[in-house]
Amino acid sequence: MALGGGTFLTQNKVLPGAYINFISTAKASAALSERGYGAMALEMDWGVENEIFEVTNGDFQKNSLKIFGYDYTAEQLKGLRDLFLNIQTLYAYRLTSGGTKAENTYATAKYCGTRGNALKVVIEANADEEEKFDVSLYIDDTTLLDKQTAVSTAAELTDNDYVVWKDEASLAETAGEPLASGTNGTVNGAAHQTFLDKIEAYSFNVLGCVSTEDEIKSLYISYTKRLRDEVGAKFQLVLHNKEADYEGVINVNNEVEEVGAFPVSSLVYWVTGAEASCAVNASLLNKKYDGEFTVKTDYTQSQLEKAIEDGKFTFHNVGTDVRVLSDINSLVTVSNTKGDIFKENQTIRVIDQIANDIADIFNTRYIGVVPNDNSGRISLWNDIVKHHQQLADIRAIENFVPEDVTVVQGDSKKAVVVNDKVTVVNAMAQLYMTVEIA
Repeated sequence: MALGGGTFLTQNKVLPGAYINFISTAKASAALSERGYGAMALEMDWGVENEIFEVTNGDFQKNSLKIFGYDYTAEQLKGLRDLFLNIQTLYAYRLTSGGTKAENTYATAKYCGTRGNALKVVIEANADEEEKFDVSLYIDDTTLLDKQTAVSTAAELTDNDYVVWKDEASLAETAGEPLASGTNGTVNGAAHQTFLDKIEAYSFNVLGCVSTEDEIKSLYISYTKRLRDEVGAKFQLVLHNKEADYEGVINVNNEVEEVGAFPVSSLVYWVTGAEASCAVNASLLNKKYDGEFTVKTDYTQSQLEKAIEDGKFTFHNVGTDVRVLSDINSLVTVSNTKGDIFKENQTIRVIDQIANDIADIFNTRYIGVVPNDNSGRISLWNDIVKHHQQLADIRAIENFVPEDVTVVQGDSKKAVVVNDKVTVVNAMAQLYMTVEIA
């Protein structure tokens, strides 16, 4: 007779045998989530249309031509270079989707946009085989993007990152036939709203808005408040010259010297990247601006003080450097539940880190899995305490003791109530020194 065996949930087995459960010793394994993620809608002449696409720092440096249509060093990518000085991953959206794709006799651009007009097809007779051709694709006349040799018909050509070949075209020698009639799509409020609808499914630290239109900035502010307060998605919004009186919005004060297609609000690129990648235990206070724009910093001492009082993120001159005056958000009105400490972006980074991490722990490890009994609540308590101890270890919070966290059953058997207390550490900002002379 076969003996019983396996695992058990309750002690109700009938057959004799060994029923053994293997379980892990209860331990907290909470980890701090990484920072460095940003989201922006961009006005581009080339690129993926009607969807969010991810660009890492490495992708931008190596593949900017393929992704954005321009070489990494091009003037048109100055804002993105400022952004990627700090950011690690960008969730981008092309506001100019929906335009016309450039084309010629032999090919159609892969994406819509004016950048497709810089493409050119060169067809030469193959030197080794009669009635065969070498087909080359250039951008800006001299940069070779693709070359396919010894082809007889257009149908033999392989599509690449820039064009789709027209199979029905008849190949003939040409010194260079440019693609033409490529146009960008219209940038309006609907385009921004489409981006915001799509980006809601993503997790990121900072949302950037370069627009100088007041209606667009108001749209982004309302979106940020809704997601932070109603949905629980904790991120901050960076925009230019728009009062919000809200800890989730960073209001950049300075303008840049307008250059070409770049607006006066272009510091948003750098601030978005710097804020997104700023560590939870750090501050941008006194951080040097190392971007490519010329920043207007002609403020008096009293104007700088007023900027801080008004919740404006401001750059100022320190010697020959341009530096961040104070790493603050737009919150001005304080209350019993939101004191002055909520004006500091370092504070918001800490509380957002806690909110995002604990929500992730609960949503992935506990919902529908762990019973709401004393053992289950102790397990959740352990995870939260472990998480906070990591924050304390990196000096993001201080004076934390496990007793600051309690986990109890809520009003229903499914509910868990967590009470938590943390003391946020902020970077040194003022020095008051008294020297006694003997």
